[in-house]
Amino acid sequence: MSGTTQDTSALVPAIPVLKRYALPLSVAVLVIFHAVGLWGMAFSNNPAYFQSLTPLNLLLTNALLFGFHRRWNRTFFLFALTVFAVGFLVEVVGVHTGLLFGSYSYGSALGYKLWRVPLLIGLNWLMLVYVTGTLADRLRVHWLLKAVAAAALMVLLDFFLEPVAVTFDFWSWHKGAIPAFNYITWFAIAFLLQLYFQKTAVYKKNKLAIFVYVVQLFFFIALYSIII
Repeated sequence: MSGTTQDTSALVPAIPVLKRYALPLSVAVLVIFHAVGLWGMAFSNNPAYFQSLTPLNLLLTNALLFGFHRRWNRTFFLFALTVFAVGFLVEVVGVHTGLLFGSYSYGSALGYKLWRVPLLIGLNWLMLVYVTGTLADRLRVHWLLKAVAAAALMVLLDFFLEPVAVTFDFWSWHKGAIPAFNYITWFAIAFLLQLYFQKTAVYKKNKLAIFVYVVQLFFFIALYSIII
């Protein structure tokens, strides 16, 4: 028993150290994984391999991001489930009807699909709404303007993401060109979800959120500049 007590007590001083370095280590992991992905998809001899790692990268990013979330209460779980479901279902409607975003279909790069839509798409919607909503909440403006700003940040990321997605088989547009109303619809749906985020009592402070957004934005801008 005394040995067990010593082992447990020895861990206590390490906890503040882990907390102190959690943010820089998480940022480093984000940067390294995205940098490796950028090199692999743009410059390696086997871009398909790095492309297949996209689901892992998305899951890792979400694990790091939500590892910094506080107050895992009923309100947060309801928010997360709602945004995941809405994001996934609007994509289902979009793929099957072409009415929301235009005529498009998903490739194999994002993993397992349900109703022709990768399940990870719902998680991606949740991540983007949460990250941009958290960033916009820092603004000292009316909550309605915060929702507008957050939706605009989502569309900005999507602008650079779209051509990259087509190139690397995330999804493809049946008529070739990306329709302009895709971005309009994206903004409208994002804005509605951001209204929900701003008005709900979800805890809106996350130290890693800004790094997730900036790393992803630079990742897609870099790929965009290479393929365009």
